[in-house]
Amino acid sequence: MAKRNFQRIVLKLSGEALAGDQGFGINPDVVEEFAQEIAALAKSTDLEIAIVVGGGNLWRGLAGSNQGMDRATADYMGMLATVMNSLALQDALEQAGVDTRVQTAIEMQEIAEPYIRRRAIRHLEKKRIVIFGAGLGKPYFSTDTTAALRAAEIEADAILMAKKFADGVYDSDPKTNPNAVKFDELTYNDIITKELKVMDATSTTLCKDNNIPIIVFSMDIPGNITKAAKGEEIGTIVRGE
Repeated sequence: MAKRNFQRIVLKLSGEALAGDQGFGINPDVVEEFAQEIAALAKSTDLEIAIVVGGGNLWRGLAGSNQGMDRATADYMGMLATVMNSLALQDALEQAGVDTRVQTAIEMQEIAEPYIRRRAIRHLEKKRIVIFGAGLGKPYFSTDTTAALRAAEIEADAILMAKKFADGVYDSDPKTNPNAVKFDELTYNDIITKELKVMDATSTTLCKDNNIPIIVFSMDIPGNITKAAKGEEIGTIVRGE
């Protein structure tokens, strides 16, 4: 299979990944490791890099609503968690020598730019890394949906989904089923009809409608982000028929 060539990508990082082995909060050493790899990638290539990071290491909106909290309030708290992660990652990237901008869907001008599509694209063209925080600024939408919508808006070539404890997409949970089968390639319809745990249906449909391939790979192995961004065959690719 021919090597994939990307010019502009959206990297989707889970919030849990930033916690490292401690499982909660922000682990500075882990954030620095990610930042060093992403910075090295940015410096060594002409790739334009946007990032969406989750907030599950600090707060999960759905979990809060399951405990009796109003769902919208819980989701807004989750959005704030993504901003905290975005700022931590921005700081680490800039210490690694890469110009970085955080843009948020909820205005908080003292700490970040508001999300403006044209400004985001201009930053990318100037080889600045752009981190999209605060989700879509509305409750009931996941950060996967944020990644899919932002990728469509900035006309990204692919979404790179860095997963913790998973090196691709399987037909069942490999942690509980030793016979689980890993897929090298899937279609968007496969994700929906087989109800595979890649991203929610809204996100998958957005990617399908805009023909944005999704690369799912493990973030637990150093160098995998670079391999995926450079178009090497890694993990599972999801695309059209």
